[in-house]
Amino acid sequence: MGHPAPHNERNRQILAAIVRAYIESGEPVSSRMISRRHIQSLSPATIRNVMSDLEEAGFLYQPHTSAGRVPTATAYRFFAQQVAAQATLSQEDEDWIRGEFAAATTPEEIAERAGRILAEVSRGLGIVVSPPIAKTVLEHVRFVLLPDSRVVVVLVSTGGNTRDKIIRTERAFTQPDLDRTADYLNRHYVGRTLESIRADLLSRLAVEQERYDLLARDALALCDPGMLEQGSTQRVYIEGAAQMAGAPEFSDQAQLREVLVAIEEKHRLIALLAGCIDTPDPVHVQIGVQGIDPAGEHLALISAPYSYQDQSLGTLGVLGPMRMHYERAITAVAFVARAFSETLDRS
Repeated sequence: MGHPAPHNERNRQILAAIVRAYIESGEPVSSRMISRRHIQSLSPATIRNVMSDLEEAGFLYQPHTSAGRVPTATAYRFFAQQVAAQATLSQEDEDWIRGEFAAATTPEEIAERAGRILAEVSRGLGIVVSPPIAKTVLEHVRFVLLPDSRVVVVLVSTGGNTRDKIIRTERAFTQPDLDRTADYLNRHYVGRTLESIRADLLSRLAVEQERYDLLARDALALCDPGMLEQGSTQRVYIEGAAQMAGAPEFSDQAQLREVLVAIEEKHRLIALLAGCIDTPDPVHVQIGVQGIDPAGEHLALISAPYSYQDQSLGTLGVLGPMRMHYERAITAVAFVARAFSETLDRS
């Protein structure tokens, strides 16, 4: 979090007012506007002096055609961390988000709703990334032998979400072998992730090397998340691409193309959002986004992990223009992650 902030409370207050005014209007902000609308106790002259200090410190810049100032990425960082992080979600947004989720029943529908809500609050992209296969919580598994000896793995996870994957195994299985292995997994491991099932099988293998159950050995071969993940990407739900394309920030077609390419190559969005799982903050804010050049320097990413059956699994967030309503976006991302988890658990 260690980004610079203006050194005194008055300057912080004025900077927050400038950022807020610019987010609302999109027009460079003048000292008169701040003294008239936001901080009436200070004269335009005082505000003008503070604004030139803030410009010198790298928080504002002055487009040459205008008398007003515009926030820099540093100013948005200050605003997102010090101001928006303290904000609370409006009752209106909370009711609206709850209402949206109440009507969704399947995990797919819930994810689409979440994406739509996030796109709407950010004027950007709402992104929801499903968990990787290793994090799938097993409800039921089935293995089907194909004529060419490959195996179809059918994983049903909590909430009835089904994922199929065709794998090629080192040893040849018969259908009765596969049925026995599936039965073994369904008896012993329901409600656990593939990752923890595999860890348990490996630790038992280490302890009982001699007597190790052939069934468990087969289970280990068939439940390898690395093998299941090959060639398959996590499911990514993206809403809001059309309105993002229409944002004034993207009058430069080359930048817009970059964002659209990132949407097309979903793994780039997955990589962007994966970073938020490792941060201690409930909501991760990145202003100036690496990995999408050159458009990224004009974008902000606000993301949060969501959980499912108490397993921290997927991620969701918004990717939008830097001129974003941060108070609304940050509080909505945090609330959607929570409401999304609760809705999934109920579905």
